[in-house]
Amino acid sequence: MSYETETPVQPAALPEPPYYAVVFTSARTDDDPDGYRRTAEQLSRLVREVPGFLGEDFAHTPGGLAISVAYFRDLAGIERWRGHPAHLAAKRRGRERWYERYTIHIARVEHAGVFARE
Repeated sequence: MSYETETPVQPAALPEPPYYAVVFTSARTDDDPDGYRRTAEQLSRLVREVPGFLGEDFAHTPGGLAISVAYFRDLAGIERWRGHPAHLAAKRRGRERWYERYTIHIARVEHAGVFARE
């Protein structure tokens, strides 16, 4: 995950449903933006190693609102990520410093469609 990139951003390429989406929506504080960025990039690398992880999409506004969606084949993959030590440490740090508020939604994706301009 990179927050500042010259490369065009594309939605995650995903398999046919069903699969699961973990939607994380957050409002950031102004505290420690470099630490947040480094941690987010580290977590983005680590989650790719979790069995069942399929991909991720994210968007951030200049005002601090962020939406990240991580896709997993099954609930077991979500649980593996939820219990990962680096993820748990980042969650603690986020509550202490980086977030004013966040919500998490886990949904089973039954249908997905794709449009691509050619």
